[in-house]
Amino acid sequence: MPLNDERPSSTSSGEDQGSDVESEHCSSMTSSSDTECSRESFTSDGSSKPCTPSSSPPKSLTLDEVMEAERDLSNLSLTHEITVNPNFHLEPDSLPQNSLWKMVRDNLHKAFWDILESELDDDPPEYGQAIKLLEDIRESLLSLLNPGPNRMRTQIMEVLDMELIRQQADNDALDIQGLASYIITTMGKMCSPVRDVEIKKLHESTHNNIVTLFREIFRVLDLMKIDLVNFNIQNLRVVLKKHSVEYEREKFQNILDKEPSALDHTTLWIKSAVQELLSSSEPTEQTQGPGKGQRVLPGPFQILHTAFLSLLTWEFDKRPLPETWMTDEMRVRELGRQLEQTQALNEVLLIVYSTVGGPIQGLSALSDRLKRMTSVLLDGMHRPGFNPQEALEGVSAQICCELNKSLTERNYPALSPALQATLTGQICSITQKDNPIRTLVEDRVQQYFMGLICDPKATLEQVPAGLTAIKPELATLGERFVSLVNYNKSVYGPFYGNIIKTLLFSSPPVANPPQDSAQHAVAPN
Repeated sequence: MPLNDERPSSTSSGEDQGSDVESEHCSSMTSSSDTECSRESFTSDGSSKPCTPSSSPPKSLTLDEVMEAERDLSNLSLTHEITVNPNFHLEPDSLPQNSLWKMVRDNLHKAFWDILESELDDDPPEYGQAIKLLEDIRESLLSLLNPGPNRMRTQIMEVLDMELIRQQADNDALDIQGLASYIITTMGKMCSPVRDVEIKKLHESTHNNIVTLFREIFRVLDLMKIDLVNFNIQNLRVVLKKHSVEYEREKFQNILDKEPSALDHTTLWIKSAVQELLSSSEPTEQTQGPGKGQRVLPGPFQILHTAFLSLLTWEFDKRPLPETWMTDEMRVRELGRQLEQTQALNEVLLIVYSTVGGPIQGLSALSDRLKRMTSVLLDGMHRPGFNPQEALEGVSAQICCELNKSLTERNYPALSPALQATLTGQICSITQKDNPIRTLVEDRVQQYFMGLICDPKATLEQVPAGLTAIKPELATLGERFVSLVNYNKSVYGPFYGNIIKTLLFSSPPVANPPQDSAQHAVAPN
């Protein structure tokens, strides 16, 4: 922990943001020469024979191996979070009010401080608990210093010499109030600027009850430990960003070595993308021969892009996320929620402007009011108990009220009851999956995100027609999603390459693969 001239600044919390680590392209995946590939045939209707990447046969794991795999997974998750989330930091422990753990902890702490107060109130005072307390404080102070000998460490060891303190206690000559003042002064020299107010309060409390003072000292020491950890995380982030791809890939390989099934969900995820592409492709035009009526195999980039796009509409309650995306599960969930809410907002606005038409066209202030109002009413649409039909009825009522106000102010007739009923019905109908406005918006949003994934030069602000009202929101979500995709591709590209080669080429070929086939696209840089 730096001293006076090296005091760390405080960290602040914030929403998760995507990593700004630049991606390696899918070319970071292993080349076809790395492994021998057999081939797997796909039928003309797009189905395929089941297959999984080659791996060693299942084996029983020892407890040590299980624990080591758990440590690898923990290190992988922590490293990834520090790298991709610039606002990641630790917060002091906070147990829920009225929880059993909080009650147990509070009772234990109260018992300790009650014993300390009872001993110090004895005549003559007993210092058994107080000496243990001072010893803990000394170790906490030493843990906050940089490793190696320095003047501050030497001074702490001299002032808080436990052998000398025990001798003073035995002779009833222990100046515990003076030791508390020294501890607070030392803490002030070691703490980050954000704790200066806390240290000032401690200095002002030295005349208070000594037990209360020591309780506050321990509370502030705990905060200083968190500050030190967050300061180290900030410094570590710079190093991790340089080596995070190799480190995460190595840690995941360690997990895969111990548990060969650690890519099962990832394989199913990529296989679903292959089958989706095959089912939508045209059969070959050969009239005879072994390739007659079969479909051209998709290229690896096409497969990966389709798989990545499916994450935006992932149904978490129906199937688990691919293992290679588990460290980003919360980010993927939040992106999906925000995207769905943004799409609903755009659908409502499209219905309003297509139904009412000319009298409200070109009014940016009205458009902004309608957008803000609808966003507020649709907020939390993914929370349990949210009633979308009821919310959309409320949206419709507020929109009709706002439209009537705007129309009458500009000498237009208010919306007729029949038109208001039509508008309300159309807005409420977007809850139906086959609603044409909903289908249109969802298709164009998918088109927008696919363009961002496929083309590194695609601009975030260039949105398809009909999505102009949500362009700022789409740009924000697009930037975060592309950042996650590029980083994920850089780390797990070799694993994806092996899975794709196994899926496409595990039995005799049935069609000539396209030019960007796996053996060309997976060559490393």
